[in-house]
Amino acid sequence: MRTAWNRAVVIAAAAASLALAQPAPSEAERREYVQAHYTKYEHRIPMRDGVRLFTAVYVPKDTSQTYPFLIRRTPYTVSPYGADDYLQLPSNLEKFFREGFIFVNQDVRGRIKSEGEFVNVRPHVPVKRGPKDVDESTDTYDAIDWLLKNVPGNNGKAGIWGISYPGFYAAMAAIDAHPALKAASPQAPIGDWFMGDDWRHNGALFLAHTFYFFVSFGRPWIEPGRFGSSFQPGTPDGYDFFLRLGPLRNIDPSLFGTQAGFWKELMEHDRYDAFWQARNIRPHLKDIRPAMMTVGGWFDAEDLLGPFAVYRATESQSPRASNMLVMGPWSHGGWMGDGDRLGNVRFAAKTGEFFREKIMLPFFLHHLKGKDDPKLPEAYVFETGRNQWRRHEAWPPREAVERMLYLRAGGKLSFEPPRDDDARAFDEYVSDPARPVPFTDETSPLMTYNYMTSDQRFASRRTDVAVYQSEVLEADATLAGPIECSLSVSTSGTDSDWVVKLIDVYPGGFPDPSPNPTGVRMGGYQQLVRGEPFRGRFHNSFEKPEPFEPGRVTKVAFVMPDIYHTFRHGHRIMIHVQSSWFPLVDRNPQKFVPIHRATEADFQKATQRVYRSREQASWIKVRVLR
Repeated sequence: MRTAWNRAVVIAAAAASLALAQPAPSEAERREYVQAHYTKYEHRIPMRDGVRLFTAVYVPKDTSQTYPFLIRRTPYTVSPYGADDYLQLPSNLEKFFREGFIFVNQDVRGRIKSEGEFVNVRPHVPVKRGPKDVDESTDTYDAIDWLLKNVPGNNGKAGIWGISYPGFYAAMAAIDAHPALKAASPQAPIGDWFMGDDWRHNGALFLAHTFYFFVSFGRPWIEPGRFGSSFQPGTPDGYDFFLRLGPLRNIDPSLFGTQAGFWKELMEHDRYDAFWQARNIRPHLKDIRPAMMTVGGWFDAEDLLGPFAVYRATESQSPRASNMLVMGPWSHGGWMGDGDRLGNVRFAAKTGEFFREKIMLPFFLHHLKGKDDPKLPEAYVFETGRNQWRRHEAWPPREAVERMLYLRAGGKLSFEPPRDDDARAFDEYVSDPARPVPFTDETSPLMTYNYMTSDQRFASRRTDVAVYQSEVLEADATLAGPIECSLSVSTSGTDSDWVVKLIDVYPGGFPDPSPNPTGVRMGGYQQLVRGEPFRGRFHNSFEKPEPFEPGRVTKVAFVMPDIYHTFRHGHRIMIHVQSSWFPLVDRNPQKFVPIHRATEADFQKATQRVYRSREQASWIKVRVLR
């Protein structure tokens, strides 16, 4: 989730402009285009409980035809404010503006210029008993109903889209939707804030991301159109900053301004209790009527669970819905830029441009303007490694075959199970919270987007990382779908994190990019393909955490988000197992205590063992596409 700005406009301004023969238009020229072709109106639209939501509406000046509404609801501001102050023509949505829609941008309840109380990921109310029972579904319904009746020149149809938090609102709009809502595109939507989106992954806190997001999101809005001053850490080195900060209890909630209350809730609700369960969108995606196109990025550091959660819940609970999934080689919102690279890894195509012009625009034109059916597949997905778009009629592909990758003696990784008869065969390392494993070798105060494809050689060389790799592949191996982890482990402590990383090891002769301005050598590069933490106290239940019994072998099982990646002939497949990933993930004291209340004295070293015998195997289940 990006910080407090109008999401689509910020992404548009930050993204590289489309390649044009002539120089790109200036900001003034882009604003003048919108002003010349659209008339801006500002409304305060009443909801069923009397609360009014601030809404900016851009209506085409050409009245020779009618237009559908294209809606985006956001907590990040719909600035610029003022009927005479127009937004710029977003370079990455230029074809949408030239095509013609009635663009509707709305501050959600309780944010910026809208009335009411803001609630983070407001829980859905399944049964409404009166006008006071409101949620994001009812607010969208009421807004569409008002727009249909009060904005002339509309064709009676509406679509909604948004990225990240606005993606959540787009998904919520499809629940009990207004009949006029014909198409919804949740993009990088929030699905479940405890299990894998944004703040917690399998219960483990994504510290750097959570801290900096709420520091920014909690800033007050100051007229004429900006947020208050932001936090300055005093160092570009996030590893050093958070390590010196110490336990979570040392963080002053007042740093988070208007979000101080939610920070406290986030800390106190440290298990999957009713607070988080009410914010899980999946149970409510039933009987969906609008056409759904859920979008995500394979390398989205923020909301990677959400797209799969929304797609799968809609698929299983709304079998008659038009429901498709789009996944590309993108970071968070990266499809609004070129999408040709992330960090040091290149994808050999402007995948963002392809998505916007060949998938997103045709989807909305078909459902909102009745144009030709683009015949999009159920799953339009980009295969990394071979770098090409693929079309499938289901996700994961039905032809993918499940296979186990076993951790073996001598740091080997194999599709063949262990043959060792020693029931106590294991690998061992010492995890020290005072010296946690970094999540990247970059120097940054933040959670960097590049970490999702970053070189892991720095981690492979540490003694507190267990490394397993395959032999050199004699043929391409394409893995498609979720990754299921099953580790047999023990710890000398009473709690522990377990981080699993899936890595593509390039051959030594892999060619460097040309030109190569950063000087990064790709021969032997260890590209992170997928990584995910698991907070060990939840090994039996996310609702009822339990301590480990020191030294006792325990099964830890969890699922990592899907991939679609080909490990090429001549490459190797590598697995890392470690117990810290800092400061991406907060430090586990390795003692069974409430981590947000832990003192310095609670943090202790622990000896970790990963078992790999026939009787106590550790494996990764993948789906191999033949």
